[in-house]
Amino acid sequence: MASFFSVLVFFIYSMLMFHPEIENGFLGNVPIVWMVVAEVILVLFSWFFIFYSMRAFLEARTKEFAILLHLGMERKQLSKLIFLETVIIGSISIILGVIFGYAFSKFFFMIVREILMLEDLPLYISWQPFLLTIAVYLSAFILISLFSIHFSPDRKLIDLLNGYKNIQTKVAFTQRRAVLGIVLILGGYVLALFITRSNMTMFSIFITILIVIGTYFFFTDTTQYVIDKMKNKRLFYWKKSRMLPMAEQTLVLKNNGKMFFVMSIITTMAFLSIGLLATLSSYTSQYDKLNPLGLIYKGHIDNPYEIKHISSVVNALEDKGLSYHLTRFTVLKQTSSYTKFEVEVFRESDINNLLFSYGYPMVHLSSGEAMFIPYTKESIKELAKKKVDTVLLENNLHLTIDQVYPKLIFPTSIVSLNSIIVSDTDFKKLVNPYSGFPDIEPGYHLFTFDIPQWIEAEDIGVSIQKDVAEEYLKEEYTLPYYFENAGLNYSYILSTYSLFTLVGLLVAAVFLLAAGSFIYFKLHTGLEAEKKKFDVLKRMGISNNELKSLVTKLLFPQFFLPWGVALCHSFFAFFAIQKIMKNFANVSIVKEVVFAFAFLVMIEIIYYYLIRWRFIAHVRD
Repeated sequence: MASFFSVLVFFIYSMLMFHPEIENGFLGNVPIVWMVVAEVILVLFSWFFIFYSMRAFLEARTKEFAILLHLGMERKQLSKLIFLETVIIGSISIILGVIFGYAFSKFFFMIVREILMLEDLPLYISWQPFLLTIAVYLSAFILISLFSIHFSPDRKLIDLLNGYKNIQTKVAFTQRRAVLGIVLILGGYVLALFITRSNMTMFSIFITILIVIGTYFFFTDTTQYVIDKMKNKRLFYWKKSRMLPMAEQTLVLKNNGKMFFVMSIITTMAFLSIGLLATLSSYTSQYDKLNPLGLIYKGHIDNPYEIKHISSVVNALEDKGLSYHLTRFTVLKQTSSYTKFEVEVFRESDINNLLFSYGYPMVHLSSGEAMFIPYTKESIKELAKKKVDTVLLENNLHLTIDQVYPKLIFPTSIVSLNSIIVSDTDFKKLVNPYSGFPDIEPGYHLFTFDIPQWIEAEDIGVSIQKDVAEEYLKEEYTLPYYFENAGLNYSYILSTYSLFTLVGLLVAAVFLLAAGSFIYFKLHTGLEAEKKKFDVLKRMGISNNELKSLVTKLLFPQFFLPWGVALCHSFFAFFAIQKIMKNFANVSIVKEVVFAFAFLVMIEIIYYYLIRWRFIAHVRD
């Protein structure tokens, strides 16, 4: 079932990647790149998952293999048997995955068509997705079966007959590595608390390294060290039936530390996938609040393209019949004596023109007075407490800044962190240019279009924004202008987010299915040995309720210890993402992430009770 689901998801992705309607479309380029990334992740993970599940089921059939060998089967014949079984199972998974994948492709295309706002996305037939899916997964099953056969250790016939209980390995732990595991994890958490926009790249690499290594040591050494210390406290260890599950946990942790490590990392990836989708959802839902203006054009004072670009935008808006309010700003740069840095100065009448369009309160300033322009919602509270007496050095203009406008006027990307409003009288006194001129522009012209239906203006100025986007890809931005279309940006963001949702949810589903399956495979492998243990306990008089309690104490740490660690990792990861998002877009993701995590935990609890139910049914038999 897991292999079938992986093939199905991979095939649907392949059908979308090779679709002729979006293969070369501009709107589909960004999402399709991430589709390819998801395909690669899914392939690598599927190969590992198939390999692990195959080894687990081979271990569970050791007695069967021992009997066949004892009856005279040669090792080569046994290898051939295993190879044929694996290829048959793999072929069935591939055939069913491709059939069901193609059957559901039309439904998937209907969703993607609405997401990418395409006119049509018909079902098609092409050899490429079929060949790619069959080649990837058939080679996976063949290579993994050969690898498992030729690189598995030769065991004596008596060991195979005795089954799983005699082939358990014992891994020694050390106090040094146990402590190191905790220290590395805590070190990664501390770095996550102090991550900022400037050190984001470097800290992200260090955090990943510390968390991965720390998690490995945690499951291979720290957990065993803690259990060992608990066993030495007899008042705790010998109380009621606590000894039985704790003694069993010692063996489980010794033999499955690496498996728990892999499960924890995989679950963390699933949590992060869902959490990132929640982050994008939060940003998408708050986009209109962060971008009150439909169109923004910003250019140098001597920009030669200004008249041509503004005329084309105005004509396009009028052709579409969209109402708009155009405001033209002349913004000057000056040097503040208070900060010794540049400050952007806006004229009171220009600001009031835009505020009238918003329906916001007007600004009234006297000569010598100035007002801060907020750049985020949080900055409104911070700047309201400030009082600054400064001089604009180039023109020796004395100003007192003791107030801030109580609402966001511009998107964060447009205004600098140090922008102020002055009266028209004081603005006329700024005759001397900025001290950095001519190396630095002394100011700029800003054109804002307040459009009530700005989503409908997504096709306005597309050619200008495309030139701006291409220039940003270069090492140095040289255009004398900048253009931003909120509707067009929103359509990209919404398309990317929606397609991410489809990609992320399916990949996360595969991850979560596999993470729980690792536990199931391990339990299935040792099921015969577990039956014998519980059979002895039943002969000693253990009741059904006591049996259920023991099973719960045995399975609960195996399931929820890796998931708990993954949840802690994800919590600190999203704390860091929240800090970065505050810097970039002033968006809160707490509500969405809490909801996503609660949903995932609920799924895992249901998964746990299903496997607990099956395990109890087996040991009762």
